[in-house]
Amino acid sequence: MFACLSATLLLMGACGSGGSDQKAEGTDTVVATGSDPGDTVTVVGQEPSDSPTGFRSGQRAVAVINAASGSSVTGQAVFTQTGDNKVKLVLNIDGAPQGEHAVHLHQKGDCSAADASSAGPHWNPTKQPHGNREGDGAHHMGDLPNFAVGADGRGRVEAEIEGWTVGGNDTTTNVVNHAIIIHAKADDYKTQPSGDAGGRIGCGVITLQAVQGAQ
Repeated sequence: MFACLSATLLLMGACGSGGSDQKAEGTDTVVATGSDPGDTVTVVGQEPSDSPTGFRSGQRAVAVINAASGSSVTGQAVFTQTGDNKVKLVLNIDGAPQGEHAVHLHQKGDCSAADASSAGPHWNPTKQPHGNREGDGAHHMGDLPNFAVGADGRGRVEAEIEGWTVGGNDTTTNVVNHAIIIHAKADDYKTQPSGDAGGRIGCGVITLQAVQGAQ
């Protein structure tokens, strides 16, 4: 009788331990420090993302923008997932000429060329004509509204973009590993294929912000 009871207790303990391990493996611990672009987010575990496309709400990507074509432009762009196929873009630019400037996402995450030509053409996975994202017509996935730079050389964009994701499985919406380009002139929203926006005076590669998966 005592032997049977001991065996039963051992079996129950083993089952309970196995169930606990299984639950821990599927649980994430998320640690976020501060809210500045330089902060990191650590993700532990393998909890499924909150979207069928594989992105996480709140996930961020950052592009550090450096000068191109002999300009003095510097800056940073932060992309934050705010919902299903919705991303908040915050762009801050310094050292740019006063006036209206175009900003686009380009196909290749490569700013190695002095004139940023290594970034390739506009990001256009759906093969649409160039246009105005804020209008009713067709546009590239990488098309964005013009922004103003003041006499101090500074400009800022803050916009929520429908149809983008930060990370995930859909290459037609994922902004990561593309380049963000600042142009010398404004986009006219009609000239093909890039709106007659002039040279590329700033370039940054969009990189997923530090996410570390623990095994």
